[in-house]
Amino acid sequence: MNSAREPSVIASHEAVQGTAQTTHEVFNQAGALENHNLYLGDQALREAIQRQAPAAEAELVDYGQLCGVPEFIELGFQANAHKPSLHTHDRFGRRLDVIEFHPSYHALMDQAFSAGLHSSPWREAEAGQGEGAHAARAAKYYLHAQVEAAHGCPVTMTFASAPTLQLNPVIANTWLPKVLSNAYDPRNIHYREKTALTIGMGMTEKQGGSDVRANTTQASPIGEVEGCEAYSLVGHKWFLSAPMCDAFLVLAQTGGGLSCFLVPRWHPDGHKNPLEIQRLKDKMGNVANASSEVEFRGALGWLIGAPGRGVPSIIQMVAMTRFDCMVGSSAGQRQAVIQAAHHASHREAFGKRLIDQPVMRNVIADLQLEVEGSLAMTMRMAQALDSQSEQDQLLLRLGTAVGKYWICKRTPQHAYEAMECIGGNGVMENCIMPRLYREAPINAIWEGSGNIQALDVRRAMSRSPEVVDAWMAELLTTAHSDPRQDTVVENLKHELAVSDECSSRRLVELLALSFQGSLLLRSGNAAIAEAFLAGRCEAPSHHFGALPAGLNLDLLIDRANPHCYDL
Repeated sequence: MNSAREPSVIASHEAVQGTAQTTHEVFNQAGALENHNLYLGDQALREAIQRQAPAAEAELVDYGQLCGVPEFIELGFQANAHKPSLHTHDRFGRRLDVIEFHPSYHALMDQAFSAGLHSSPWREAEAGQGEGAHAARAAKYYLHAQVEAAHGCPVTMTFASAPTLQLNPVIANTWLPKVLSNAYDPRNIHYREKTALTIGMGMTEKQGGSDVRANTTQASPIGEVEGCEAYSLVGHKWFLSAPMCDAFLVLAQTGGGLSCFLVPRWHPDGHKNPLEIQRLKDKMGNVANASSEVEFRGALGWLIGAPGRGVPSIIQMVAMTRFDCMVGSSAGQRQAVIQAAHHASHREAFGKRLIDQPVMRNVIADLQLEVEGSLAMTMRMAQALDSQSEQDQLLLRLGTAVGKYWICKRTPQHAYEAMECIGGNGVMENCIMPRLYREAPINAIWEGSGNIQALDVRRAMSRSPEVVDAWMAELLTTAHSDPRQDTVVENLKHELAVSDECSSRRLVELLALSFQGSLLLRSGNAAIAEAFLAGRCEAPSHHFGALPAGLNLDLLIDRANPHCYDL
């Protein structure tokens, strides 16, 4: 057989090889969403800030730019790719209880604490400059959480601990200056040696879960330590959030009933406090953050508040963490929709861009509509935190529970729908969407699941009927503005009159819808309010992307566009 190749064979081989060289040309792909300004591209957020905290705008423009650069975005991917690990003992058998994190996690934490996401409203209030501080902080946190959500757990708890720590003046004087320091000090050393401190929380136990009054951890008085009434705690916690923190607000039983304590990682005498981590939780989401099971083996804790008043003492912290759940879930919704809009704007199918396909346009518009309602409610609660008026304090009593229930519960379906917009690329682990999807249920479950929020709303109404008056006064501001809004309010009034515990969720949903509708009617954007009332009240759908005909979808799609910087 002749080994020489015929010219025609050579030509054919070269043709095939040439074809093979071009089969992997990449085209019709959206590319990564980066190098954009998360604040400038978010018209709904900008409008809220211009109303509530205009002095913060320049700082938020800078922060929005930071949150859009590839290097900062990559920190979120790396922190989730490298889960924290627990080292219970050193190689000689000495107890350590140290959590090891990837440097990316520490970089995210350092940025969050440097930006004052844990402290700014409290620090500005002390300086007499608190106007709009909660709104500005919520906006910055909303931008930051879009990059990576899990490390927000210790940020939020440190932020939320301030009102509870103030119940013990001695603790407040010694701990709060470092708790509110705009610095991050992750070293596992005694609290007296550190420049900044973080605070975690331990409430739930195996047998009780949300029913903290079933807690069995016992606290026995041991006298004064460092000028504060101290106790020895023995028991366990099924969830101790962020066990690398410097101290934890913990519930335990005393002779006077369930009480609140601050339990430091290090004993005042200089040795390790016997708070022993049993294991880290292997979680579906929130993986960059450590959650743990712990045993208290005679751990020292300082009493916060009065004995037997543990729940009222720690509920101030819980109210703030619930507010941050609203911020975080709204942020998750926004990041999901801008990912979907970015993909749809750069991907073609059936002869035109996805963003120009009528059905896809409805989906993107509807996803953005959800963000509009979520952000409006969240920022109204921020305004109430800034106000401190009696009306707004009553509004907060219901609003944080209603908002956490509704916004956090809507977010998982929202994340899934955005993922579907992206298609196969959206379920790949090198895309942010799987992380957003796994993160989405966390806020709905933690800090009290949906049933707990609904029951808390009923409890507040029963104990303080004036909270209903405050809610209805808010809705009265838009009475007779639109018959569809009036119908929702009438349905709410009916539910308030006939509702029993079994229908608590329905009551909370009507509270949320009526509130969001009223806020959007007041926002000054008639097209957004029209879309909400038509798509959420008049003709609601079970799924996103089924808005009725005749709405201004162009406006919603423009507001979903992360690159829309029109000022």
